Amino acid sequence: MANFNLYVAKMGCASCVAKIENAFAQSSASGSATVNLADKLVLVSGDIDSTTALKIIKTVGFDAELVIDAKTAAEQKAADEVKEYRLRMIQAAVGLGLGIPLMLWGLLGGEMMVNNHNQQWAWGAVGVVTVLVMLLTGRHFYQGMWRAIKAKSANMDTLIALGTSAAWLYSMMVVLAPQWFPADTRHVYFEASVMILGLINLGHGLELRARGKTSEAVQALLGLQASTATRITDTGDEQVPIEQLQLGDRLRLRPGDKVALDGEVESGQSLINESMLTGEPIPVTKAQGDKVNAGTVNTNGSLIYKVTAKAADTKLAKIIELVQQAQISKMPIGRLTDKISAYFVPVVVMIAIISALVWYSFGPEPALSHALVVLTSVLIIACPCALGLATPMSIMVSVGRAAQLGVLVRNGEALQTASKVTTVVLDKTGTVTQGTPELTDLLVLGETTLATTVNKAELLKNVASLEQHSEHPLASAIITKAKTDGLVLVEPEQFTNHQGKGITGLVNGLQYSVGNASLMQQLHIGEWQSCETLSEEFGRQAKTPIFVAVDKQLVAIMAIADPIKTDALEAISAMKSKGLKVVMLTGDNQATADVVAHKVGIDSVIANVLPEQKQAKVIELQQAGEVVAMVGDGINDAPALVSADVGFAMGQGTDVAIESADFTLLSSRLMVINDSLALAKASMRNIKQNLFGAFIYNSLGIPLAAGLLFPFTGMLLSPVVAGAAMALSSLTVVSNANRLRRTKLS
Repeated sequence: MANFNLYVAKMGCASCVAKIENAFAQSSASGSATVNLADKLVLVSGDIDSTTALKIIKTVGFDAELVIDAKTAAEQKAADEVKEYRLRMIQAAVGLGLGIPLMLWGLLGGEMMVNNHNQQWAWGAVGVVTVLVMLLTGRHFYQGMWRAIKAKSANMDTLIALGTSAAWLYSMMVVLAPQWFPADTRHVYFEASVMILGLINLGHGLELRARGKTSEAVQALLGLQASTATRITDTGDEQVPIEQLQLGDRLRLRPGDKVALDGEVESGQSLINESMLTGEPIPVTKAQGDKVNAGTVNTNGSLIYKVTAKAADTKLAKIIELVQQAQISKMPIGRLTDKISAYFVPVVVMIAIISALVWYSFGPEPALSHALVVLTSVLIIACPCALGLATPMSIMVSVGRAAQLGVLVRNGEALQTASKVTTVVLDKTGTVTQGTPELTDLLVLGETTLATTVNKAELLKNVASLEQHSEHPLASAIITKAKTDGLVLVEPEQFTNHQGKGITGLVNGLQYSVGNASLMQQLHIGEWQSCETLSEEFGRQAKTPIFVAVDKQLVAIMAIADPIKTDALEAISAMKSKGLKVVMLTGDNQATADVVAHKVGIDSVIANVLPEQKQAKVIELQQAGEVVAMVGDGINDAPALVSADVGFAMGQGTDVAIESADFTLLSSRLMVINDSLALAKASMRNIKQNLFGAFIYNSLGIPLAAGLLFPFTGMLLSPVVAGAAMALSSLTVVSNANRLRRTKLS
């Protein structure tokens, strides 16, 4: 299955989108295309090669090029847009430079009619200058119309080219043969042709500048990629481009360096700033055996790490690819727009011709002049640029904003569904809690019959040394605590695992027994019963009690808990304040789940459920009319995540989560879920504003251009005003979409 991007520089409006997508749909090739007008990209997928895809696009009048390297393509696109911006501003200046003086001439009382030979010569010269300026400032529109004609289609360029050409041709006919026209219709409209082109080019230039901001998130991600790395060789260190790196190469990471490619630390220790990928502001400690990700920044220490992924396979590369694909994707609301736009241009041409004929046949004198004004104004004001940009611009900004928050959005449809969520279902372990058990309490029980008072540090060292051989999940909490305290672990002389109860063994000549009450009973260590009250108190705090006996005497009690995330209470409070129902769904026991839920403010708790039962509970909520967002770790919660209307994977950026979830949270912060849902709602509001503005613009603009207000005001909409309005509408949509970059989410 192929999956590649094509860049189509000449795409200009929503009808272009529909033409390209329909061309693929009607082609005999087994491929489909999704077009992003905002970024001028076509995502092609299916059993199709790039050569065939390029030919299909050619059939509808567009030239395209294959995007091979995302970073190079983005840099090339940015450079092209800078050049195009400069060109459009020059064209705007030239067009307005001629159009404004001509318009002022008419407004200040200058003669715009052709009634004698002198006026013929004067306006003839103006006509020649005008056509040269039109070719200079509007050549791309006329070329676009010609390509569309050859492809037996129509687009925005068709409307602009027809409108401006009609105004110029009429004016030149008046100049060359004024006797063919009634005296009161010998008006010239040269200023309209160049003013329209000048204003539209100005609008496109300003739109290009504003549009560039929508890609800033992806540009920032692309900018994270290092270009070189320090490779360690037998002859010493060497600086090499990352393209030359191979799997297994050993790289040196100095303070301030970017991690070139994903790898595993072999030696050294340092703090790595991963905020650009996860949104987490606090640097993470990395030491031997830890993973490092491309694009993250080394802060203070020095590391040597081994390359484990090629440039195209790094987590950063996958994130960039996912963000770009999500930006190209469509929402259901956007597909409707494309369908409408497919028929828009032909319908507009028909409306313009019919309106002109009506004015010519039934309108007041000068009927011919009025008919031309109506024809030109309808053609120009009806361009569906704003309509085509309304949805993709908002998606681009939203997906980019989400990436900056540390959230990967799978597609635009997920964003639309997330805006309707009414219930948030949270897994407990790894979602509300940290997911990694911690040793929270170590209480030594005072003097014992041992020769000396129990030393807490020595006790912890010996217990952790024994736990090294245990496979129980809680063992890691004890070992981590010992290592954090700088204790050096030793090998036990003897070790026995008691399934489901605990462990026993000999460490430094002492017999240790570490486990639950069942183990204490089995070994006939009676003192544990005196700690029953303390044990129950730990249970009420959602902590697991562990008894420690030395030489058959109880000496200490430990407590291990999965700490609640620091922002859990704030995040859940924010969700509830926005009217969302919050449910905890966990496989843990009811007592522990109730304690955690109470601490974070969750009222509805469903505990003791298996993964397949979680899925059933999600479906129950949906059948009750709820739109459900399920938040889990992306692996054991997979059935529930798939069944939910929207799945949020707290996957810490694992490959499985990135590939499968609607939303993947690279950050461990729960508040990001609240921000994501708020962003989804803001995105839909923004899209509806854009679509409303675009539809209102076209719905009102066409009747006004056709002369609806003439009976009441005696005035027709000037083609120049129509051109300015058309350019302004697109700029308004782009600017409104960019507001999402600054929208407050929480």
